[in-house]
Amino acid sequence: MLRFLTAGESHGKGMVAILEGICAGLKVDAARINNELKRRQSGFGRGRRMQIENDRVEILSGLKNNRTLGSPVTLLIKNKDAGIEKLHPVVASRPGHADLPGLLKYGFTDIREVLERASARSTAATVALGALGKIFLNEFGIQITSTVLSVGGVSTKEGMAAKITEAMKNKDTVGGIFRVNARNVPAGLGSYVQSDRRLDSRLAAAIISIPGVKSFEIGLGAGYGSSFGSQVHDPIYYSKAKGYYRLSNNAGGVEGGISNGQEIVLRACMKPIATLLDPLDSVHIHTKKPAKAAVERSDICVVESAGVVAEAACALVLADAFLEKFGSDALRDIKNAYAGYLKRIRHA
Repeated sequence: MLRFLTAGESHGKGMVAILEGICAGLKVDAARINNELKRRQSGFGRGRRMQIENDRVEILSGLKNNRTLGSPVTLLIKNKDAGIEKLHPVVASRPGHADLPGLLKYGFTDIREVLERASARSTAATVALGALGKIFLNEFGIQITSTVLSVGGVSTKEGMAAKITEAMKNKDTVGGIFRVNARNVPAGLGSYVQSDRRLDSRLAAAIISIPGVKSFEIGLGAGYGSSFGSQVHDPIYYSKAKGYYRLSNNAGGVEGGISNGQEIVLRACMKPIATLLDPLDSVHIHTKKPAKAAVERSDICVVESAGVVAEAACALVLADAFLEKFGSDALRDIKNAYAGYLKRIRHA
């Protein structure tokens, strides 16, 4: 149902996003999109770029009187730091970045031609699109949040701050783990009939595609590998007041590729940023002699903001599955279809 594209380079004129398939009649407040963009820029450990850019969205198409028309919505986020043509060439790849694979793939002679698009600056467009997904889902009471679980293997607030401070002092970077929770998601989103329609595979693809994310789990995740089935599967109960319900949620809200009506719980690991102020060994791409990796302006830790990007990615997947299930033309018709569905499954 939903299709989207993003475009733009880190130091180009701006980031552009186009969302097709959002229903007509949805009220869109640009301030809500801007709030999500601000959240993406926050968090202890962010770099100087966040002090330069004050991301604000400009909605170029798809709305009239602040309501969607059912036509593609185009979003623009302008870059203040927009001097791509004036920036120096980059000649030593950063281990852990797209630099060397991108150089080999496209045949460039300047790594900047890779890093400008491979940069996580592109996630500003993802967050803007996800804000639209959240606005739609909020019409049905669905809320998506994220939480930082650990940084550098430490899970207390004070300990995480200390890890980031240590990385700053050592001219290093540090990663961590975050969780995304989607509440009030109805049973029935996604399908088991084809692999590309499974809700879990769609969520996995969306989250793992975020730059720097290296692992993904739903519910108990890797914990399933060390337990018996009797210990981890969620028993099913029924009452006239509640209908079907569970007392546990190890499945993380998805069974057989379909949402089961419980809270969707996702976890992912964000690796340390690849740009180090004390750079690792690399090779000069022209002379092939040993060199230190390039140093670009970057962050120390982005686990918190990665969670915000993951919220956006999750919102787009859930909005897509929702529109697939209940129709995608007019918000009023979707609400009527949803109400009828809830009535049916309440008495199933």
